[in-house]
Amino acid sequence: MSIFSTGLSGLNAAQNALSTTSNNISNVYTPGYNREVTILGESRADGGVEVNDIQRQFNQYVASQLNAATSKSSALEAYSTQVDQIDSLLADRDAGLAPLMQNFFSSMEDLASAPSDPAARQGVLGATDTLTAQFRSFDGYLQDMQQGINGQIADEVTQINNTTEQLAGINREIILARARTGEAPNGLLNQRDQMVNELSERMDVRLNIQDGKTYNIKLPNGQPLVAGTNHYKLQAMDSPADPQRTVLGYQDSGGNLVALNEDTVTGGTLGGLMDFRAETLDKTQNQIGQLAVSLAMGVNQQHASGVDLDGEQGGALFTFGEPQVYSHAGNTDPGATATASFDEADLGGLRATDYTIRVVADSPGDANGFEVVRKDSGVAVDATFDTNTLSFGGVQVEFQNLNNAQQGDRFEIQPVRRAAGNLESAISDLDKIAASSLVKVGGDSRAIEKALADPVPGNTLTGDTPWTLTVVDAGNGTFTLNTENDTGATGPSFTGKQSGNEIVLDGVTLTLGQLEDGQKVTLGLADVGSGNNENALRMQELQEQSLVGGSASLSGAYGAMVSDVGNRTNIVQVNLDAQQGLTEQLKAVQQSESGVNLDEEAANLIRYQQYYQANAKVIETGRNVIDTILGLRN
Repeated sequence: MSIFSTGLSGLNAAQNALSTTSNNISNVYTPGYNREVTILGESRADGGVEVNDIQRQFNQYVASQLNAATSKSSALEAYSTQVDQIDSLLADRDAGLAPLMQNFFSSMEDLASAPSDPAARQGVLGATDTLTAQFRSFDGYLQDMQQGINGQIADEVTQINNTTEQLAGINREIILARARTGEAPNGLLNQRDQMVNELSERMDVRLNIQDGKTYNIKLPNGQPLVAGTNHYKLQAMDSPADPQRTVLGYQDSGGNLVALNEDTVTGGTLGGLMDFRAETLDKTQNQIGQLAVSLAMGVNQQHASGVDLDGEQGGALFTFGEPQVYSHAGNTDPGATATASFDEADLGGLRATDYTIRVVADSPGDANGFEVVRKDSGVAVDATFDTNTLSFGGVQVEFQNLNNAQQGDRFEIQPVRRAAGNLESAISDLDKIAASSLVKVGGDSRAIEKALADPVPGNTLTGDTPWTLTVVDAGNGTFTLNTENDTGATGPSFTGKQSGNEIVLDGVTLTLGQLEDGQKVTLGLADVGSGNNENALRMQELQEQSLVGGSASLSGAYGAMVSDVGNRTNIVQVNLDAQQGLTEQLKAVQQSESGVNLDEEAANLIRYQQYYQANAKVIETGRNVIDTILGLRN
């Protein structure tokens, strides 16, 4: 090879290297750009240099790690943004429910001090209205968050579909480019990897590189999103179990829209939103609802055992929402439906959770034909069945056309999810507040914790007959309660009883307290009058009783809920900080390999400029040699 050919090859190599360096510099701030390096090699001819490749500095292993870390960071960031809102709502000392519940029971205390005072009665109604309004406000705020998440999920799905469609298109362009030149343009490869990273910000996906060239994308459960040049759309759809809830679906091979399980989607903004909804938002909304129902039912039961200023038995002080029931969209017969109501006799069994009822036998006729599962824990719960009605967890579910139900049918039960949204005061007339007690407990009153009169007029202590209850120690920690009326006639006997048990005597439900041998308790009708405050006192005492789930007071349950949300907020924030730190480290590693360093590129400019000038000098030297040789002939 001549000196001219050698010099020319060097000029071409230097020019390519300078072009690569200038491209690196111009794209220093381009997202997803990977630094390029000119790979030089000895020419296959007798001498000189040739450009073997313009190589993209890209590490697939580091990129995969960074995508996974980005997905987790995006999920935690979305979760943190949402849970912070609930934490701020519940923890507000002025706008929270705790001070309003305290005000409500304080108004009951004021009523007990002056049961016929219009001001005290107005205070009760005012506190009731304020408390119920705040419950509705809380429920409205949380329901707005539910709707907001539905909208965000739909937006994320639209963006995901756009990205997967573009990825399939770039796969096609890369295939065509390889067919034309044998190599794929680095620009297309950069765009494709950047799109995979952007997709990871929205949800966790699995990347499979077919033959080391074509990108295939799928969900963790194997559902494909991109397969070569084809893309498969996700759809935001109403949940088959709950039409108020947006979930992800896809078209199966038969063209049917199939819903994905919510736990299929993990990572990314989409996964973070769905995790927050399932773990915190649903739970908090149920806890608020449980608190509202426990308060309302507890106060209503006690209020119904009293007498108002008109001498009539008390009615409900609160109204609240009934449980919601949804038949699964895939049930065999849409006519096999259900309605639900609260079981007032099982207030302590009410839990802050939703349930799924599965039919496990065609045309079920007893409890064995159903399986009831708590959605928060996945644990099956016991249920009883009587005349088309299934009872469990403080709820009664009545089925219609149950003979048409088939094995595999499902029903979604939300006992308390929206109960707070319909909590309202049921009384506007001051005289209708039942501050007086219909039943008077005397004697060793420690033996009776609570006495509730039958809410149906005339069913309590029929014939105005007082009763005497005598407690007898039966051994083994149990007691017998013998009864007789004031005429000396023997009444029913209650055996095997313990503290906390309930007995019903002549229309009065008695909750047993501290039982001791020989105790005598008298039970009779109270003197109803303007000075009778017994029922107001009983309602005020509900503040300290375990109304919520049979284990916590109203204030205790609310405090536990606030603490739970606060702890979850802190945990998410700590995890987010740690994950963001890891993500930044991986970005630094990725940039150290693929990022453009301006100082390095500036040095390369000088180096390749000198390289170019040196090769130009080689050509100039060759020309001078030729000129000298030609000059010798003259």
